[in-house]
Amino acid sequence: MAFKTGDEWRRQKELEEARKAGLAPAEVDENGKEINPHIPQYMTTAPWYLNSDKPTLKHQRNWNDKGNDESQWYDRGVKVFQATKWRKGACENCGAMTHKTKDCLERPRSKGAKWTNKNIAPDEKVEDIKLTGFESKRDRWNGYDAKEYARVVDRFEQLEEIRKETKKKEHLDEIHKMGLAIGEAEAAVDGAIDEDETKIKEEEEAGFGEVKKRVRTTAGGSTGSVRNLRIREDIAKYLLNLDVNSAYYDPKSRSMREDPQPDKPNSEKLFQGDNFVRNGGEYAAWQSLTLHSITAHEKGLDVHMQANPSLAEMLYSQFKEKKEQLESKSKEDVAAKYGSAAAPLPDEVKVLAGSERYVEYDRTGRVIKGVEVKAKSRYEEDVLINNHKAVWGSWWRDGVWGFACCHSTVKNSYCTGKAGEAAAQQVDEAMLANMEAAAKEREAAELKRRQESKLNDYQPAADTWGTDAPDKELDPKKVDAALRKLEERERAAMEGERSKRKYNSLEGGGGEMVTPEEMEAYRIKKGRGDDPMAAMLAGQAGAAGSGAGIGTGTTGYELL
Repeated sequence: MAFKTGDEWRRQKELEEARKAGLAPAEVDENGKEINPHIPQYMTTAPWYLNSDKPTLKHQRNWNDKGNDESQWYDRGVKVFQATKWRKGACENCGAMTHKTKDCLERPRSKGAKWTNKNIAPDEKVEDIKLTGFESKRDRWNGYDAKEYARVVDRFEQLEEIRKETKKKEHLDEIHKMGLAIGEAEAAVDGAIDEDETKIKEEEEAGFGEVKKRVRTTAGGSTGSVRNLRIREDIAKYLLNLDVNSAYYDPKSRSMREDPQPDKPNSEKLFQGDNFVRNGGEYAAWQSLTLHSITAHEKGLDVHMQANPSLAEMLYSQFKEKKEQLESKSKEDVAAKYGSAAAPLPDEVKVLAGSERYVEYDRTGRVIKGVEVKAKSRYEEDVLINNHKAVWGSWWRDGVWGFACCHSTVKNSYCTGKAGEAAAQQVDEAMLANMEAAAKEREAAELKRRQESKLNDYQPAADTWGTDAPDKELDPKKVDAALRKLEERERAAMEGERSKRKYNSLEGGGGEMVTPEEMEAYRIKKGRGDDPMAAMLAGQAGAAGSGAGIGTGTTGYELL
């Protein structure tokens, strides 16, 4: 490599900058091909052992290129052999040997060539092309015939001619209305047609293509800048808020990171700060990935975003998949348990859906405007059976359903019309009369039974069965005998003896009646838990009774 002075290095640097900006022609290699000026220097510089004095990219190309695959492709539409009769193993539809029946591209025949032996299709040319080059394997335009585009060009030219003729006629009609001469009219029409509406006029594009050369820039060398690209109606960032304490504007980088209008609604803002743009794109996904790696590392997992980013991204993708599966499962469980409002409604529910028809009713519920549409259910409605003019259940009375046309309460009965309604009314009236007569008969029978009863002259002994003390004098000896008898009965019950008295033994002619003395003995022996003197009297009575041989209890005469 030859030695270069500082001026030569500076001129070389300026030349490279000019080539990158398009102000100088690109460098040419030994084959006459231009070298892209944006290729890095470490790629354009040839190794020292090649002894290359001229600029070249030969050292970057494949030296072991064995062949060219660009010219290899399938021959379209080439036929090999035309058979006259169907052959075994050929397509049953068209008769060609190069494909099977399921792969046939011809229209399916009603009777294939196998059975008719007519219109046998020729065999196609089958080629096995093996492309070895990297570009040829991925060339989407390989095998494309550029002549096919000529039809597109011809169609475009025909449409352009038709457009010009239509436009010429329109201009001629306008000029005839204006009353110009024929020569002036044709000249004006030709000038209008020559102008292309889609092209920008020269005075409009002036300024957009203006390139200004600048030398000795900050990075050194020369460069080019296209001017007048900003829309003049846009407000500069530093003019959005003139407060000196608002967002800082850097004039060198022309950046304003903070929002100059934080109190303004987002829908009315034209600019929300450069940080708003920086937080867009893939920043949110990167932030989530970093946060997941930090959280996993804190929980003991050996993962680090900077040390092993591939592992961190793989773990994060697995985490998202599991999370989505759990969320989808929970959604399915909730939808299975409570149903989904987003699911399509069944047909029976759609039938019951309301409509937007306007119906107006009066106070009594009658329709005065519009047509009333009654919602139908899944069951059959308005089905009239057995010559009825109303459906079953249209009439109800006394807890029974029936037909409104004849008031019949039997579902399988035939309609009798007004006569049936009158008969049903008569039956009701007769039934009511019969019920009233039966009630009167029962009342008369009850009255007669009471009048003829033997208990009419019976006067109950209130002094015997009353709860108060008796008013008349009782015999003390009989009372003592009744008390002893009652005590013997209680003692026998305590010792387990069974009474031989039968059920309802007091009834009948041979039964004994309760005497007033026995009732008095029962009152004396009856215990009263609410009496505060009961315990003391019971102790005294027990002491006295032990000597008398009567036992526990009291005669009751001590309290008199």
